[in-house]
Amino acid sequence: MTGRPTPHPSPVSRPFWEACARHELVLQRCAACGTTVFYPRSVCPGCLSDRLDWVPVSGDATLYSYTVARRATHRRLADRVPYVIAIVELDEGPRMTSTVVGSDPDDLAVGLRLRVDFEDAGDLAFPVFRVVAS
Repeated sequence: MTGRPTPHPSPVSRPFWEACARHELVLQRCAACGTTVFYPRSVCPGCLSDRLDWVPVSGDATLYSYTVARRATHRRLADRVPYVIAIVELDEGPRMTSTVVGSDPDDLAVGLRLRVDFEDAGDLAFPVFRVVAS
């Protein structure tokens, strides 16, 4: 087996993955209370409304936390070691788990500014993040 593990989009998460395949980052926003939501879900965690719309977001983020995997966390990721497992805080508020690519893991620090990019994998694309040059 080669390549990274891939998700199995559900009816709730499918719009997110379809947008990623187009290299667009979208999140749900609650029409009732305005909360921006990630991970995809059926009801708003703020007010429990089911009026969630998909909206494009900037893709700008801050590195909130991270770890460097120096041993693969999955057999299909062995050729990527070392790689960064990151929690990024999107400018719109939600945090998401992703990875930081294009930088030496030893040069990263919490608080760095990031921008989304996409890594194609067949019919899917994964949101990954790159450090924004200052």
